[in-house]
Amino acid sequence: MTRTFRTAAVIGAGTIGLSWTALFAAHGLTVRVSDPRPDLAEAVDEALAQSAPHLAARGLDVTDIAVRVHLTTDVTEAVRDADVVQENGPERVEFKRDLFAALAREAPGHALLLSSSSAIPSTEFTKDLADDAAARVLIGHPFNPPHLLPLVEVVPGERTGEDAVRAAVDFYTSVGRTPVVERKEIPGFVGNRLQNALSREAVYLVEQGVVTPEELDTVMTHSLGPRWATVGPFLGSHLGGGPGGYRHLAEHIGPSMKRVWAGLGTPSQKEEQQQRLIAAVEQAYGSAPYADLTATRDRRQLAVLSALDSAAKEEN
Repeated sequence: MTRTFRTAAVIGAGTIGLSWTALFAAHGLTVRVSDPRPDLAEAVDEALAQSAPHLAARGLDVTDIAVRVHLTTDVTEAVRDADVVQENGPERVEFKRDLFAALAREAPGHALLLSSSSAIPSTEFTKDLADDAAARVLIGHPFNPPHLLPLVEVVPGERTGEDAVRAAVDFYTSVGRTPVVERKEIPGFVGNRLQNALSREAVYLVEQGVVTPEELDTVMTHSLGPRWATVGPFLGSHLGGGPGGYRHLAEHIGPSMKRVWAGLGTPSQKEEQQQRLIAAVEQAYGSAPYADLTATRDRRQLAVLSALDSAAKEEN
């Protein structure tokens, strides 16, 4: 560990911020949560109660998880003693620019300033910061919910210091996440760009009447989902090439793959078509309560992660 992390400030208590709160507290950190929402206490209590069984299933002691969480509407109070700050505010450059100016001013000089931004590179909202402040700012983008899904995309800005990158990797590793440092800033980073590329084709296929939303989800969960959960796209393709690997695949199937690439669709998403798609998704899933759908999602994700852990232990 390049640093010791005892206190984390979570700025913004939406879905992502609440999940971070539970994860950090379960790993023994003192967590100070700041958000102007009037129901902050109720939201945190509910999130901790819902997250505790998942965290316990991952081997964490959640007995005193709530005792380690402290609430405030004042950002200055939240970050005053922080070793690390995890921001989860709106995806607006102007908002983040103002907020990070305040964080840099109010947080201790050693504190890491991390953003959960899902699309905006940190260079876009740190332009007005002094070099020493910008050196502490970088993206720590999770996948929802971050207390379950292990990936964190660590994306330094143009002026982020190398020591801050190393510290961010150490911090996320210490709370059981899998950090991946990305070498270049790009809007949407890696995970969301992949997700959006797949989503675009999914929308196109439904628009064209090839499948329904529910049928497309079935295709994913019974083919690419399990495959990519275990090996990822490139290793999957390498294995798809047989003993000749990716080279054989590229040289023998490459031309047909390129023809498919050229034929991938771009949804028109005119108002009528968008409304038709929304109605189709609502017909498939709209009758189920949101809480039930998320509980099912999280239970299945936890089962996949547990199975992968067991397989990794057997392999080692």
